[in-house]
Amino acid sequence: MCTRRAQAGLSLIEVVVFIVVLGIAFVGMLILFNRVTSASVDPVVRKQALAIAASVLEEVELRAFTYCDPDDAAVYTANGTGDCSTVETIGAEAGETRYASPRFDNVNDYHGFNMAGAAILSADGQPIAGLTGYSVSVTVANISPGELPSVADVNDALRITVAVSAPTGVNVSLQGYRLRYAPRSP
Repeated sequence: MCTRRAQAGLSLIEVVVFIVVLGIAFVGMLILFNRVTSASVDPVVRKQALAIAASVLEEVELRAFTYCDPDDAAVYTANGTGDCSTVETIGAEAGETRYASPRFDNVNDYHGFNMAGAAILSADGQPIAGLTGYSVSVTVANISPGELPSVADVNDALRITVAVSAPTGVNVSLQGYRLRYAPRSP
């Protein structure tokens, strides 16, 4: 009488199929991991871009926004643009810069301001270490009707937009508002 013994273990074909399936799954995981890591952004770069944007926005918001240019004698007494010898308009006055006298002295002066190229510069024009490749642009515009419901005249508020681009392709944009300061405004 011949009896068959039960076989134990795996055949060669089963082992090869297992290795192939495991290899395909491993390659799939590596491709997914590669895509996720290449698409993700270094959080330090994003935080740095946000810090630059916040810093420049604060700098702009701290400037005056009056009917007259701050160099005008009537800057604190003007009831409107008709009382000024130098009316403040959007854009820098001739010769004014961020870095040297005469400096930007009004929110409007920052419209169209850009920092691009070698590095981000401090307010005195010195490059800030570690910020090579970042760029900043500032846009200042009157608000749209209804944008700030409590402001009746769109000429009495400005929207400030600061956009920062990082060398890794990260883009950050912050917006702020500045209301006109005129001690004698109605």
